[in-house]
Amino acid sequence: MTLAAIDAADRVQQLIALTEQLTGRLAEEAALFEARRPQDAAAGLEETGRLANLYRHESMRVKANPDLVAGAPKALRLQLVEVTRAFETMLERHSHALAAAKAITEGLVQTVAREVASARAAGTGYGPGARATVGDSRAVALNKQA
Repeated sequence: MTLAAIDAADRVQQLIALTEQLTGRLAEEAALFEARRPQDAAAGLEETGRLANLYRHESMRVKANPDLVAGAPKALRLQLVEVTRAFETMLERHSHALAAAKAITEGLVQTVAREVASARAAGTGYGPGARATVGDSRAVALNKQA
């Protein structure tokens, strides 16, 4: 998956468009995470992933061979720098929103798991043979990594 540019100016214009499109996707997702609606962001994750992979690939190509963009007009290269800064700012916001959504989701799952476990951890009876139940994992499996 690569950009098909005819010259340096075309490549820079395509990189600007790609960066703006990816920044827009991240802004939409961050807004959904901040609104506590991460399930609504799921529909666009495949497209965001595709754009992110293309961006990563093209960034690596330009880093490895700066001549790919060196011949572009200075104004276009400066515009690319500006949209890249905006992208990095949005990436930071997206990262914080995603971390918050993850923490909230994990907290909810852990709370539910504790409630289920405490409801099942009742003793098995009274008398000399009575024992406390060690635990029951039939209904809830808790993985501490998301």
